[in-house]
Amino acid sequence: MALVEPVPGEPAATATLGDERALVVADYHAGIEDGLRYEQGINLDSRADERRERMASLVRRTDPDRVVVLGDFMHSIAGPGGAERGEIEVLLESIDQPVTLVKGNHDGDIESWVDCAVTPGDGIRLGDVGFVHGHTWPSEDVLSADVVCVGHEHPCVRLEDSVGGSRIERVWLRGRVNPEPFVERYDGEFSIDAQLVVFPAFNDLTGGTWVNVAGQGFLAPFLPDGLSDGEAYLLDGTRLGAYDEV
Repeated sequence: MALVEPVPGEPAATATLGDERALVVADYHAGIEDGLRYEQGINLDSRADERRERMASLVRRTDPDRVVVLGDFMHSIAGPGGAERGEIEVLLESIDQPVTLVKGNHDGDIESWVDCAVTPGDGIRLGDVGFVHGHTWPSEDVLSADVVCVGHEHPCVRLEDSVGGSRIERVWLRGRVNPEPFVERYDGEFSIDAQLVVFPAFNDLTGGTWVNVAGQGFLAPFLPDGLSDGEAYLLDGTRLGAYDEV
């Protein structure tokens, strides 16, 4: 059985971490509606309750020992507003399992007030699975895992039909870690033999990187070079093949 298994139909996965089993989501972006209002003038009603119920449903469905948030728990980079902080606090109160936040670039000094474990920016290894948000290079310890989980990218594909219509779908990216950029980065010789899994964003308002559209640059400093033979999968499990040829 794979160490990291997507939950069918959902932007979430379960991960086997030694004696524990975790539910893993990336890019929750609590309070994004306030951000869109101030940043882009887009007025949307808060979907905080909907996001919390989706998380509650996933917890009930997967019955994990732990919940891992793979970075960008909150949306505002400068610091949380009242609604944003309130959303996270209410969410954490509703989860009985311990929560680990793998710190992302939007998470600021969240460790100063959030009631959960927060990792450094270069990630953490739990059992045979490494976790890093993806805005910075993963630590060597993370790279020593059998599977490395990454968020930050919000990968999507643009799909076109026969009459010229198109739609955007969130996808998973999976492949092998290409050791070359990491060995060059750390200026050393160490063994890397891991699978790389790039998570879709949990929050469907975030937009993302259209990985099959020319000119769309990746966000993570180690992508796409650090991903070998990467393939894209829809949330329902449909295999699309090589992500850049979809």
